[in-house]
Amino acid sequence: MKRRDFVKNTTLTALGASLIAPLESLAETPVTYIESEDLSAAAGLTNGYPLNFMAIGDWGRNGEYNQVEVARQMGNWGKTNPNNFIISVGDNIYPKGVISEHDPAWHYSFENVYTAHSLQVDWFPVLGNHDYAADPDAQIRYSKVSRRWNMPSRYYSKEVSLGSDKGKALFVMIDTQPIIYDIKDQHPEKQLAWINKTLSEAGTDVKWKIVVGHHPYHTAGPRIQNYDTVTIRKALTKVFDDHKVDIYLAGHDHSLQHLKPTGVTHQFISGAGSELTPVTPDAPYSKFLASENGFMYFSVSDEKIVVKAINYKGDILYNTTLAK
Repeated sequence: MKRRDFVKNTTLTALGASLIAPLESLAETPVTYIESEDLSAAAGLTNGYPLNFMAIGDWGRNGEYNQVEVARQMGNWGKTNPNNFIISVGDNIYPKGVISEHDPAWHYSFENVYTAHSLQVDWFPVLGNHDYAADPDAQIRYSKVSRRWNMPSRYYSKEVSLGSDKGKALFVMIDTQPIIYDIKDQHPEKQLAWINKTLSEAGTDVKWKIVVGHHPYHTAGPRIQNYDTVTIRKALTKVFDDHKVDIYLAGHDHSLQHLKPTGVTHQFISGAGSELTPVTPDAPYSKFLASENGFMYFSVSDEKIVVKAINYKGDILYNTTLAK
């Protein structure tokens, strides 16, 4: 498996264009190459699910606000559980993003925090509102600097194999900031058309549709009726309903949540990577809420998705299964 492939048999696209490069030829070399990943302790881990990934958001604070503790537990979890990649749901670098792909904040808040061997997998991020405060495109360019940071565009999609003849999971990674605010040179109508097109053209072998963005369309945090939440709800609810999106994974509120509004889509919020915000226990649609630092772990087969919320101490706070 190529190190920059999402998983084996993955298709990665940015604005509809293929980004998978052909395998480099090893012809005329006397050396036998063995992928080091195949020799790692994690390579032999299995839980019966062909696809496993972690999700974390709202994390980049120089290791403070329990960011280091969450990173340590992510590393511990990845050491003992299979993990193909990590999704970051935005607000990757506080307080104002990065000014370039060489900004020292990359080291203070990312490279020197998520140091465990098990976390040296591909990270697939989306942008948050704080990432827009400086140069959001620097996070795209950082993909050329960091081996594990993979952001080909401000929004992009990928299909992940669930095993031979078992179908695929489609991930649609979106940029919610220009959908909410009028940002110069950004065209939210084009992105929304792309989202609809990408979901509508999903093949019959796509078993799960997962959309990832920063701003939630429902929440039980402090932004239940905020402008950003309401705007995303107006923009995306019909899209999710029309295309039967299974999961919308977001951050922005700094907590761990599972919400089930009307319709097909389950809303998961994994924004507890560092500083926390409160939750509202009696919020509508709520199935699980925790204002605790931590991350989420998803295990996917063609028939089920198991979701766990794990706190910074390594405790499993919540465990649920979605079934087809």
